[in-house]
Amino acid sequence: MKANHDSEASATIRRVAVSSFLGNFIEWFDYATYTYFAIVIAAVFFPGENETLALMQTFAIFALSFLLRPIGAIFWGSMGDKKGRKWALSTSIFLMTGATFCIGLLPGYLAIGLAAPVLLLVLRMIQGFSAAGEYAGAATFLAEYAPADKRGLYCSLVPASTATGLLVGSTFATVMYMLLPAEAVNDWGWRIPFLLAGPLGLVAHYIRTKLEDSPTYQKMQSDIGKQDDSNHPIRDLFKHHLKELIISFGACMLNAVGFYVVLTYLPVYLETTVGMDPGESSLITTISLIAYIGFIFISGHLSDTFGRKKMLIIACIGFIIVTVPAFMLLNTMQFVTVLVVELVMCLLLTINDGTLSSYLTETFPTAVRYTGFALSFNMANALFGGSASFISTWLIDVTQNNLAPAWYMVAISVIALIAMIASHEHTGKALADVE
Repeated sequence: MKANHDSEASATIRRVAVSSFLGNFIEWFDYATYTYFAIVIAAVFFPGENETLALMQTFAIFALSFLLRPIGAIFWGSMGDKKGRKWALSTSIFLMTGATFCIGLLPGYLAIGLAAPVLLLVLRMIQGFSAAGEYAGAATFLAEYAPADKRGLYCSLVPASTATGLLVGSTFATVMYMLLPAEAVNDWGWRIPFLLAGPLGLVAHYIRTKLEDSPTYQKMQSDIGKQDDSNHPIRDLFKHHLKELIISFGACMLNAVGFYVVLTYLPVYLETTVGMDPGESSLITTISLIAYIGFIFISGHLSDTFGRKKMLIIACIGFIIVTVPAFMLLNTMQFVTVLVVELVMCLLLTINDGTLSSYLTETFPTAVRYTGFALSFNMANALFGGSASFISTWLIDVTQNNLAPAWYMVAISVIALIAMIASHEHTGKALADVE
């Protein structure tokens, strides 16, 4: 009897893991393909003589979608805490992938005029709004199902899915450019990755609708019912857990800036500021992404052994010590040296990212867990993640110092360190007991 129960529990956690992986994978697959096909998208939706302006408008639409993330975090977090993780995740994935699929079908400017870029903006806004609940919801759902002694390992699957989506998306775009003539890519090829979101989203939606809400959440709902009280996540979060929210926001700042600087800005920095060959820079980034995916599971496992707080503090101190010397070494332009530097930065990033999602799920009680995670994570990413590349470039321009982005990273790491010192350790604690 016990064997059957264990087998059923293992099958359930596998389905939860797959559903959690798919949503973030699709989101970041879209992020990578939108970035790689930005020049083509600019030509389709903003045709004109000024290619630079068209490209800026394309990226502006991408950036504007980040503005809806905090609003989306409040909505999906509240719904996830009130109506259930299952409802929020199955609904958000349907909206997110539906909007992505529609981008693949969207006629260009030459076909429908100004309506084309307007509709592109609307669809990107829907994507940003719906994606705001994905990372936090997937991690929360996974954490509430995972065994307490393996929570860090299971939750590390969420950042791993992010990097996998980025890696597969960039690889997919590169292969398409290699296999298809430029005219074919411009006419219809760029649409393929967006259209793929349709069937992938249906699979993820189906898996999620077949799952039950976690026993931890069901127990909380049962207790609320007995008390004849309503759950008001936003009110309760700010009234009873404001300190935890502020600390979590500080902790998430390092994830937001670190991920975008190390994995998306550094390739640009190496090419434009250092003068490295684009092919070598691209290869280093690909190797770094693969290493990130491998390192992340080790970090998640280690956080189960040594504790979340200790791991996150190590990451903060590591970035404070290493970042400036690392940027100095990047300027050598030597392939092996630059590769080693990026791998070290990736290792530090995974110590942080592989631990952060399980830390956040253990910081907030069940009644506000989804909301607290989503709001702190998305606010940090909206304010600091989406702007990391812009601020890094602006700092170099203003200071005329190539190390300016490194000092920015150090400052963010110091803030995150202060937040972590003020935090409490909840590693391995039953999530139903978090208050």
